[in-house]
This record gives sequence, structure tokens and C-alpha cells, in this order.
Amino acid sequence: MADLFDAAPTAPLAEALRPSTLDEVIGQSHLIGPGKPLRLAFESGKPHSMILWGPPGVGKTTLARLTATAFGYEFIALSAVFSGVKEIRASMERAEHNLALGKKTILFVDEIHRFNKSQQDGLLPFVESGLVTFIGATTENPSFEVNSALLSRAQVYVLQVLTDDELRLLVQRAQDKVLTHLKLEDAAIDTLVGYADGDARRLLNLVEQTDTAARAAGVDLVTPDFLQNALTLNARRFDKGGDNFYDQISALHKSVRGSHPDAALYWLTRMLDGGADAKYLSRRIVRMAWEDIGLADPRAMQIANDAASTFERLGSPEGELALAQAVIYLSIAPKSNAGYMAYNQARASIKKDKSREVPVHLRNAPTKLMKELGYGHEYRYAHDEPEAYAAGETYLPEGMPEPGWYQPVPRGLELKIADKLARLRQMDEDAGDD
Repeated sequence: MADLFDAAPTAPLAEALRPSTLDEVIGQSHLIGPGKPLRLAFESGKPHSMILWGPPGVGKTTLARLTATAFGYEFIALSAVFSGVKEIRASMERAEHNLALGKKTILFVDEIHRFNKSQQDGLLPFVESGLVTFIGATTENPSFEVNSALLSRAQVYVLQVLTDDELRLLVQRAQDKVLTHLKLEDAAIDTLVGYADGDARRLLNLVEQTDTAARAAGVDLVTPDFLQNALTLNARRFDKGGDNFYDQISALHKSVRGSHPDAALYWLTRMLDGGADAKYLSRRIVRMAWEDIGLADPRAMQIANDAASTFERLGSPEGELALAQAVIYLSIAPKSNAGYMAYNQARASIKKDKSREVPVHLRNAPTKLMKELGYGHEYRYAHDEPEAYAAGETYLPEGMPEPGWYQPVPRGLELKIADKLARLRQMDEDAGDD
């Protein structure tokens, strides 16, 4: 009887299909195609330190390993999740040993963004001395997550998600090289590709699960219905706190600002489908109403607030309809950032301006002494004036010119607001002429 503990483990499909040459890599043609940066780096015969930035399953580790293979370097891999200063030190000792034997080393740090500042700083002397050629992989923006000193010593390459055609090619390669018995309807392949969402590793895991399920069920040809019943098809790729999250929030906000309701609905639904916090989205929708619509259509703020309240009351999924309709309304509403710009200009001015005194006539006078000092003296009560406006009255600190921060746009309600302000300014001028 075979000893189960002596049996060699079967490599996962993703590992079995890992490319052994640059030409076998699927995707990233903008980096490894003829005349492209990484292709030229490989052909130069001289490796350099680099950071590979991209979402999961796009080939960061594969490219790092191929770099070591292409140049005949020793490949040392660290995971920033499980490694620290001790592991870095041990890797450097190993690199020194390699150098003594005439062999150079590539140090690959997966998820480099998870190293803290001191750990990243610990790599610098060895990168600078040339003891190791450093390759880091990250799913986060290196500008924010990698120390500037380390970042300045490495070329950043941005990797992209695989296209549907590239993923289909990967399925074909799996069937040709490993799972030769697995038969998939074209529609089933499309289903797998859709749920892979640009992630090659996820796709190969799904293909592997499909093969196992088909064998167990005795299925000769896999259909989309079989996949839906046999597999747990997870939600699409979504990083609730990283770049992908903020990129999609940015796309949603800019679609609303750009008055494109379908695009705004697309990004909202994408985020909800990916597991984004709907309460956070409701707060952002309220912010959009105040920032990009403002007084051009005050109903937008009301609708946005009502949608947020509705979601609080109903929860998911019922409350998501309120968020969707708020996004549609905000998209089609007249746009104005006049209030937003006026507030920002006022803040900037206050920060650099001196502390100006409140004009005496505007001060409150609750005591006899204050009245004797003239507080509130000659204040004109607007409601007692024609049109409830004290023409010619001043409300800014003495000596401060009119800043003109708020400039209504010629859209929506602000058209009427601009007309009213113009009329009031004319009344001020007429009062000054008297």
C-alpha cells in the first residue's frame, strides 16, 4: 500500500504553466513586446533594480523569476507578509556567499508595500553596493507605499490586467499542456474568463476546480450551467482599501461631474458588486452634491441626503436603489463648483491673512459698557430697509477689499442668484452716489 506521506505533491495548475521564457508570457505586451522596456532590459544583458506594480495574477512573480533565469542569477524570494529584518539579513549573507562563488543574486520581495520604513531602509545599502539586484512586487501605488530613497533606485513598471482574449489563450494552453481531457463549451470558457476578472492565477484556479468537479460528476463537456452549480464563483476583483478602490471612486465622481448617468451607474454598480462599503459610497454621493452641483440645484443635496438616510434605514440590497437614483439625479443636474471654489479660496485667504477685527457696528452689545463703547452703534437692521437690503452697508473687516470669492455659474438656480447679486451690487453703488 502506498504511503500517502511519501507521495509527491501535485503542483497547482498555475505553477505547472508558469512560463520558462519571456516569449511564453501571456499579457504585458506593452512591457515585453518587441522594442518595449522590459524586453530591451532583457536583451541588454544587464539587469537593473525594478518595482513591478500591478493587480494580483498579472505575472509579477513570473517576470521576476524570468529575470533571474535570463541572467543566470541566484533567485532569493521574500514575502513582506512573513519576513522581517532577520530574513533580510539572512538573505544578504546568502548573497555574499553567492558573490564569493562568482554568482550574482536577485532579491525578490513580494508585497514590498507591507515592509515598514525601517525594513525598506534596511535594503538600501545592499542595493546601492550592488550586492543584490532588487525586484519588488506590489499591488499598491509605489509613490505612496515605497520609501523615496528605495524608489529612486528602482525603475517602476506598471503591469496591466489580462484581456479576455489573453485569458482565453491561457485556458487553451492549460487544455493543450496539462488538462488535455478537459472539454469546455465556448460559453463556459467565457464564464470562467468573466469571473477571473483579468487575474490569470484566479482563472487557472477556476479551471482546475472545474476539472476536479467535472471528473467527480462524470461530465464530458462543461457548460455554463454546470459551472454555476458546481463552483463557488466569487465576486470580482476589488481592493476595498487600495488603488483599485480609489480609482473607481474617482471614476464614479468624475462621471457624475461629467453629467454621464450611465457611466456613473456603471462605476457605482461595479463597486457595490465588488463589496465596497455602501455607507461610504452614500457619504461620497452627498459630497458630490455639495462639491459639483451646489446652489445650481439645491434639490441635489436633499436627494443625496435622502438617499443616504434611505440606505441607513433599508440596508442592502434594497437601499442601493436609492443610491443609484441619487447618482442618476446628480449626473443630470446642472453643475456648479462656485460654492466649493469660494470656500477653498476663503480658507486659503484666512490662513495667510492677519487677524482682522470685527467692525464695531457689527459687534453684539449685551452689556451697558459695550453699548457705551459703541458696539452695534449705527448697525442697520436689513429687514427695515427696502427689499430687506441695507444698500451700502459694509460687513467685512475694515480695510479689507471685497474678495469676490463666490462667482455663480450661468446654470440652474445660480443664474437667478447671479442676477440678484448684480442687482444688490447696483443698489450699493447707487447708495454710494447719494
